Amino acid sequence: MAKAPVLTPRAEDFPRWYQDLIGKAELADNGPVRGTMVIRPYGYGLWERMQQDMDARIKAAGAQNAYFPLFIPQSYLTKEAEHVEGFAPELAVVTHGGGKELEEPVVVRPTSETIINDYFSKWVQSYRDLPLLINQWANVVRWELRPRVFLRTTEFLWQEGHTAHATYEDARDYAAHIHRNVYADFMENLLAMDVLPGRKTAKERFAGAINTLTLEGMMGDGKALQLGTSHELGQNFAKVFHTQYLSKDGRQEYVWQTSWGSTTRLVGGLVMMHGDDNGLRVPPRLAPIQVVVLAVKGDEAVLAQVREIGDRLRAAGIRVHVDDRTDTPFGRRAVDWELKGVPVRIEVGPRDLENGTAVLVRRIEGSKEPTPIGVLPDILPKVLEDGQALLLAQSRRHREDRTVDVTTVEEAVEAAATGWARIPWAALGPEGEARLAEQGVSVRCLVAADGSVPDSDDQPGNVAVVARAY
Repeated sequence: MAKAPVLTPRAEDFPRWYQDLIGKAELADNGPVRGTMVIRPYGYGLWERMQQDMDARIKAAGAQNAYFPLFIPQSYLTKEAEHVEGFAPELAVVTHGGGKELEEPVVVRPTSETIINDYFSKWVQSYRDLPLLINQWANVVRWELRPRVFLRTTEFLWQEGHTAHATYEDARDYAAHIHRNVYADFMENLLAMDVLPGRKTAKERFAGAINTLTLEGMMGDGKALQLGTSHELGQNFAKVFHTQYLSKDGRQEYVWQTSWGSTTRLVGGLVMMHGDDNGLRVPPRLAPIQVVVLAVKGDEAVLAQVREIGDRLRAAGIRVHVDDRTDTPFGRRAVDWELKGVPVRIEVGPRDLENGTAVLVRRIEGSKEPTPIGVLPDILPKVLEDGQALLLAQSRRHREDRTVDVTTVEEAVEAAATGWARIPWAALGPEGEARLAEQGVSVRCLVAADGSVPDSDDQPGNVAVVARAY
């Protein structure tokens, strides 16, 4: 009899494959409250690496980290009507504390525009106080009706940036800078994820924003996943929270604002974009462990050699782990590392030792070859970079191959069964968007005719990219 696969094949049942992989690669477990998750050390290691890189980019963009309370007075959310309407179905509200009914219910943070604006209105007095650029790393709660680990959970981790500027142009340019130079560059160069930058339609934009810039990724099954957004808030929040400054001309002016965020959803996107039937494939620049060195057997000479290789690779600046657990069968350990998607395995057994070689296994390419032990520190940096480039190229080719140009709503719905469709926005419009929604298909973003991000919804030549989405 053929051995049962470790994971449900992707082509057979993609959602089941995803759940299998999350569990067997030890990324996360379901939490005790519906929709929550426990992020396990290996999964959290991926998030930590993302967080470190993103944090450096955010600071390079001039923003400083701060922290605001988890609990927000309910009255704050009601100040901006569109904002509260957009979040009302997802709110978790606390009505009792300390055994008593609260005088005013408090909302568990779904996002922080309201509470941060309350403090911005105190901190901003003059044009000299601008721009005010703040970021926070935190958790948020949105009561999720259809939870899926990492993709949609009741509680998740994220960063949220909030800024105030003297002019519309400054705010617009800053939102675009975050979109392009923080998020898009991070996703492509660290995560090796092909992303499509675009502009959300009025129906899809963030509640309370005048414009939302998005980055959309195509998952392995052809569906879309929103991976990060940057919003122009205009003066909507400034007016309800009275966030004003004294201009150089001596006039009281309302600030212009942005907000922007990315979440632990990126871990789920990484799984669904790069994973295969054998498990996860982690981009080498991201990987907490870039190379694992495995002892095939508990031979003392073998153990000494794998530890020496580990030391030499570590000295060469490679993130390495030595697996010398020879009380666990080698085959099981190899499968576990395959599931976890470590980019390179170096396998050493007694016969390899005799030949002065090790078996170099490239997880991303799916190849293995005997390699002289002495050259490993020299060749592995290029091996890792080759894997990084291949993942990005594969994800881009996947999106291009499964995106088609159409001219009607019916054709768009048909195309969205297996991938994405591009349709002129002038031919679709809000009416066509509503018809797509009836079929479970949404406009993921608008792009300009040349593929860039358009300056307005109605810019001539705009193309709507439509898909089914997570």
